[in-house]
Amino acid sequence: MGPDRDDRVLDRHIAELTLEQKVRLLTGATTWRTAGESGIGLREMVMSDGPAGVRGEAWDERRPSVLLPSASALAAMWDEPLVEELGGLLAAEAARKGVDVVLAPALNLHRTPLGGRHFECFSEDPELTGRTGAALIRGIQAHGVAATAKHFVANDSETDRLTVDVRVSERALREVYLAPFEAAVEAGVWLVMAGYNGVNGVTMTSHPLLDAPLKREWGFDGVVVTDWGALRSAEEPARAALDLAMPGPHSPWGTALVQAVKDGRVAEAAVDDKVRRLLRLAGRVGALAPRRRDRVPVRRSRDTRALLRRAVAAGSVLLGNRGVLPLDPAELSTVAVIGAHAASPRTQGGGSAGV
Repeated sequence: MGPDRDDRVLDRHIAELTLEQKVRLLTGATTWRTAGESGIGLREMVMSDGPAGVRGEAWDERRPSVLLPSASALAAMWDEPLVEELGGLLAAEAARKGVDVVLAPALNLHRTPLGGRHFECFSEDPELTGRTGAALIRGIQAHGVAATAKHFVANDSETDRLTVDVRVSERALREVYLAPFEAAVEAGVWLVMAGYNGVNGVTMTSHPLLDAPLKREWGFDGVVVTDWGALRSAEEPARAALDLAMPGPHSPWGTALVQAVKDGRVAEAAVDDKVRRLLRLAGRVGALAPRRRDRVPVRRSRDTRALLRRAVAAGSVLLGNRGVLPLDPAELSTVAVIGAHAASPRTQGGGSAGV
């Protein structure tokens, strides 16, 4: 990975843009693409779900994806080098599908058995989650593909997922919910995704936590992107530390944000900081001229299958063995595999983790 683009270079690009052009960059161009700006050599950046593979821009059986074990299985491996290797596999898949940003890892916690997206998350433990997520981030970004730490923060329940307000003490917030994200920032993650939920009365896309501790205390220099459709108003998120609204091309930003800046309700310096972060990301993934992106190693199908088989075995936990295993192939004639999953295996969850 090459060095980051000097901020002075990015500031020269920003100075070339009108307010309208700058604001246009802060909302996606499509469901999965950011906006480009040819005048400064910025192309669109392509994003893709998700934690268990790289789907690409379309769900299409003619362009299948490599399927990783679920995130919970990755954490059950207790093997950071192996997780990092799987991050490299995700980067290779992203390069194969023309993807710049992988929307993973999910760093939320298994805080309740009613959590509907646990299969996308690593564990109930913030230390294990943070270390596993950091390893995956390192593996993805080593090849010039961006990782995204999501969903910031306390987004651990699907009940009333768009409106739930999580009431949490400062200590629990710091020691439990925020800890995996701090580890992600320490690992150098390039994007953080703000969730749908609120925390202590404020929706996350407008929350002061995006500024402190995320940016000012931890030094996160990347892009804070919304979860898809999580931006609900123009001014509060613009004054907060949110940077990019997805999907596009329509969002509460646009003409409303332009007018808010002209009226003095939002500082143009705040808009400039958001654009600077977006351009910094573009430089990192090779989307800003002069373009540079590290070559992602091409993986042979045989090597990929061997890696995935090793990962599946490493994430499997044997709870008991009364002298039965391992089975001796020489003494077997048939083996019965019983149950619904023997006939129709369930190898993945749905939603963002589906490929």
